[in-house]
Order: sequence, then C-alpha cells, then structure tokens
Amino acid sequence: MSSPVATLSGVWELPPLILHPFNERIPPGALLESSKAALMLSGMVPSDGSDPDDLRRRLLAGRYAEVRMLYYLGKDVLRWIDQCQDLVERRPELRDSDLRVQSFAGLLTGNPPDNVKEKLLSWGVADYASVFARAIGLNSIFTQPPKFDLLTAHFLGSYHHYGDGLFRCFMELQPFLKISAESFRFDLYASGEYSRLLEQQWGES
Repeated sequence: MSSPVATLSGVWELPPLILHPFNERIPPGALLESSKAALMLSGMVPSDGSDPDDLRRRLLAGRYAEVRMLYYLGKDVLRWIDQCQDLVERRPELRDSDLRVQSFAGLLTGNPPDNVKEKLLSWGVADYASVFARAIGLNSIFTQPPKFDLLTAHFLGSYHHYGDGLFRCFMELQPFLKISAESFRFDLYASGEYSRLLEQQWGES
C-alpha cells in the first residue's frame, strides 16, 4: 500500500512529538505483579502459593493498566500526526504528494530520527516500534479509555496481538508515501521538558 520513498526532495522539519504524563493512579509494582502472575500461570516460574483466580485477577489488572497507558500515548501520537498533516496542507510542495497519516505513523514506528531513538532508549523504551504501533491501533477504535468491565478477559490477556492487528489495518486503509528520517526530522519531548524549553526561549527573547 505504500508508494516509493524518493518522490520528494529536500529536508523537512516536522512538529515535535510531545508526550504527556499518564494521569493514572497505578499502585507501584502493579505492572510487575501482573508480569509475575503471568509467569506463574504459564509455569515459567514457581507459584508463590496464590490461588489461580487471584493470579488471573492480578494479570488482568496489570494488562488493563497497560491498555489505558497505551490509549493516552496514542492520543499524543495521533495529535502529532494531525499536526504533521496540517503542515502538509500548508506547504504547496507537499500538498499534492501522497503523504497521509500512515506516512507519519510509519516514520515513527519504522525508523524515526536518531535523536528520537536515543531519547526513547534513554527513557528505557527499547521496543518503541511495538509500543507506538499498539498505541495507534488501540486509539483507532476507542474514543476514550474503555472501562474494565467492557473488555473481555481474552482481549485483556492478548491485547498486544489485537493492538498489532489494528495497527496493520490502520496502515492498510489507503495508499501512502513512505518517508524516511533522512528527509523528515522531528524532536521528541516530555511535556514538562518542552514547557521548560519554551520558558527558556521566551526568557531569552
């Protein structure tokens, strides 16, 4: 569904991708407990004596927290993609190209600029491609974080597979121009970091 990369020339600066903190009251260690429960249920580590039903509850509680975090991350990513599309519409050199939302989603998940990769790794996000892809996928079907009792245990237990599949559907919705970090550059900031940068720039002006 993607068209060749080399139909555009020049280097383009995209808006920065700004990620906001999750306003989620997740108890410390909840995600770790969920991972441990999954390992015990699968028999990969010895059981701690917990009832299997309790282990499943811990597993699903952690998976639900992950779904909510990915949803909020996806909101930030899709907001950035919309800003990139707005840039395309305002630039005559880009307006008549096949740049679509999938172009920028592919850039972020496929091969973002080195500065973005380095920052993600410094934040401990090694598998950024899967994280962003699932965030986009889940955001393509939910308008708000779904409530726990509206999701099946099967979905929560395998949400990452569903997220991957939804992202593939998203990328196949229309033909698009595949772009690379050599031609399209952007920066990545946490929202607090970006606010401090703006304050510094205003103070120097």
